[in-house]
Amino acid sequence: MGDPQELKIGCCGFAVSQKQYFKLFSVVEVQSTFYQLPEVRTAEKWRLNAPPGFEFAMKAWQLITHEPWSPTYRRLKERIDQTKHAQYGRFQTTPQVLDAWNRTFLFAQALGASVIVFQCPASFRPSKENVNHMEEFFGRADRAGFRFAWEPRGEWPEDLVFRLCEDLDLIHCVDPFKKRTLYGEPQYFRLHGVMGYDYSYTDEDLVSLSAWVKGKPSYVLFNNNTMKEDAIKFMKLKECLHALP
Repeated sequence: MGDPQELKIGCCGFAVSQKQYFKLFSVVEVQSTFYQLPEVRTAEKWRLNAPPGFEFAMKAWQLITHEPWSPTYRRLKERIDQTKHAQYGRFQTTPQVLDAWNRTFLFAQALGASVIVFQCPASFRPSKENVNHMEEFFGRADRAGFRFAWEPRGEWPEDLVFRLCEDLDLIHCVDPFKKRTLYGEPQYFRLHGVMGYDYSYTDEDLVSLSAWVKGKPSYVLFNNNTMKEDAIKFMKLKECLHALP
């Protein structure tokens, strides 16, 4: 686990080969675990190949958060029982979701992950049923030292997001150019492009981003098409600002 007081800058996924990535950055958010959870031995290999001090975050498997009609299931390699589609997603504490969480947990342990990100679809709305599912799921999920970050999409009342994050010990994960973070430390930012994935961040954007993380422990993970270039540019900007008297 890394030092929670640091500013950590990287990408959502390996933007280049792992060997090159390890030379450029000190943190990555693994994306493939969302679509199809790899075997535990893959996590062990990645951890072994990473240099000392390198940090992994990862996305939780979509079977926990998304229902099978989500288009993201097209990238799921395993077959799931069509007669039990209703048992997947939405943080339900069904055998199917709990099994997906157990496998996510084991992979995260082997990876030595520090943060597990639970990204929800826009269709996951703030209904009483969904809130109850979250409370039950996170109330029983083994933390084992992991930090949990929750990225709700769609419209959720701020007071409800704050309450859930406070009660369930979740970091409110946001794109800071679109929403403000409401709870949790360190901050966890996922940057999807101000106007979509093709967007490249300007110097002015990165100065604003620098102000948002100033003096606050933060993860800043770029998730746009030019994520490698933008992450490097932001690192250089932070180094220049740090050097100023």
